[in-house]
This record gives sequence, C-alpha cells and structure tokens, in this order.
Amino acid sequence: MNPKPAPSRAPARLPARSSGAVLALGTALLVTVALLVLGSPSPLRALRAFFWGPFSNRYYFGNMLDTAGLLLIAGLGVSAAFRAGVFNLGGDGQIYICALVSAIVCLAIPGAPAIIGILAATSAAILTGMLLGGLAGLFKYLWDTDELITSFLMSAALVPTVSYLISGPLRNPQSNLLTTVRIAEQFRLLRLLPPSNLNASLFAALLLAPIAFFFLYYTVRGYELRITGLNREFARYGGIAVGAYTIFPMAVSGGLHGLTGAFAVLGTHHAAIGGFTIGLGWNAIAVALIGRNHPLLIIPAALVFAYLEAGSKAAMLHTEFSFELGTIIQAVIFFMITARVVLPQIRRANGEGSTVQTPRTEAGR
Repeated sequence: MNPKPAPSRAPARLPARSSGAVLALGTALLVTVALLVLGSPSPLRALRAFFWGPFSNRYYFGNMLDTAGLLLIAGLGVSAAFRAGVFNLGGDGQIYICALVSAIVCLAIPGAPAIIGILAATSAAILTGMLLGGLAGLFKYLWDTDELITSFLMSAALVPTVSYLISGPLRNPQSNLLTTVRIAEQFRLLRLLPPSNLNASLFAALLLAPIAFFFLYYTVRGYELRITGLNREFARYGGIAVGAYTIFPMAVSGGLHGLTGAFAVLGTHHAAIGGFTIGLGWNAIAVALIGRNHPLLIIPAALVFAYLEAGSKAAMLHTEFSFELGTIIQAVIFFMITARVVLPQIRRANGEGSTVQTPRTEAGR
C-alpha cells in the first residue's frame, strides 16, 4: 500500500494569478457605471449614490458589513466544496431552510438561557445544512450522481417548501409581512452599529477564514483535500480516501451555509421572512470565485461584492434608478467572474489549455 503524502511545510502563498479577477471586477464596474448613466434620469446623482452611498451613514455602512459577513461564511462554504473538486449549487435552499430551522428552535424554547438557545439554534442549522450537503456527496460516492445536479434540485425543492411554511403554518398572524414570530430578545446577537443590522456574527465570519486557511495549508487532511480536488486519480494512487473527500467537503459546505442561515436570523432579521435569503447562495459562488477559493482572499471579495450590492441599493433608494437595473448589475458581476473560470476549463477540455496542475504546483499556493 502506498504511503499517504505528507502536507507541504512551505508557507502557503496567495494565488499569483489574481489579475483575471481584478480585470473581471474592473469590467463589471465599467458596465455598472454605464448602466447607471444610461438607466437613470439623473446620472450624477445615481453615480454619487452608488459609490458614496454605502459610506454615507452608519446604517448603510453597517448593513454593508453585515452582508459581507454572511457572504464570507457562505463563500467559505462554496470554497470548501470547490477545493475538493465537487460543487454545491444548493446554497440558496440550504441557507433558507437552515434559517427557518434556527427560528423554529428559538421559538420552541423561548425561556431558555441565551447561550443555550443560540447554541441550539446554530447547531440545528449547521447539522441540517451538513445533512443536505452530505446527501449530495453521498449520492455522488455511491452512484456517481452529479452532485451539481442533485444539490441544485434539492435546493429547488426546498425553497418553495420553506416559503409555504413561512407564509402558511408558521406565519405570524399579527404581522403584515410573510414572516414567523420574532425570536426572543436573549437569542439575538449583539448589534454593533445601531440602527444598522451589523452584529457579532461578523467576528465569527472573520475567525472562520483563518481557521479554514490553517486547515487547508497546514494539516494533513487539508493537503489531502487539495490534492483530491486537483487530481482524484493521483490522490487515489497516493492512498487518499477519495470517497471521504467527496462526502466530507459537501457536508462542510452545507454546514457553513447552515451557519449563514442561522446568523441571518439570530443576528440580522430576528425572524424567518419569506424569501429573505434568496440569492445569497448564488452571490456566495461569485465571492468564492473572486477570491479564487482562497480563504483569506474571500474576505476582500465578500467586502467588494457587499459594497457593490449596497451601492446599487443606495442608487435605487435615492434616485430614479430601478430595482431591475440593480439586479442586472449583480448579474453582470456574476457573469464576468464565472466566465473567466469556465472559459479556461472549456479550452482545456478541447485540448487548447495548459497542462494539468500537479501536486507540486498546488503545494506552493
């Protein structure tokens, strides 16, 4: 039996080929400016609101940081799967149902101590997400089912189911919104910049990134996961349990999406609201790709994406800029980032790309 490879002891470097992500963001920003100029009757007001709006007061700035924290956790979840060569497209549904699960847990124990309720809600959300993500990985391992399809289909089924529960059996009859009853005060995370939604979950998000970095680059399991993502056949030849790195990364990815959903309830909204996390899972994919699936680079990527999203909302609120154009801006960013990742893979599949990366090149990243 071949011995398992040892993790590299060389210091992990940030990805050198980051110019593509900068170019994609720059292009998306130029398209954004063009849309603002052409789509608003007051171009100067729209541009000012877009670029300066997120910093104009505590409310906008805090909400931008809160969104960045949620995107960071979800982006780390996306990266956990991508690094192992598997793909979790079920982030939207996983975040949505885990948010509802955390709200249900808090509502079921309204008189519990704060720490018990918070731990119970986050644990239930994480376990639910791990189950959903792990199932897609398990199907891939047992029957070679495409995890990209299974995770997406499960998410597509979960979203309307959760929306029905929120708008029907679990709806708060005293609210005009499609929402559950708000969770008890003691379960709500500490607000940092009131009246914004920024809360203590941002610290957890910032802590998770270096933990993920250390795991990937300074542990045996992290090294094996990276090697499996680069070349599964090589990893199998080296004695790595490839099956474990099919199920485990998907479960971790689902668990981080679950944590995102829990923080959306415990820290941001204090209730499960109909459709309130829709789009967060897809935006997290763009964030992970902007950061080249590197845990530390995902931090600035989440901040940049949150800034662009906050800018589009500010332009919508303070000018005649329409909501549809704000959605187009996010779509352009997503398209530009994903295109620079997908197109090289198509070229390699057609025999036009460079040679396959080896474990030696990956160890230096």
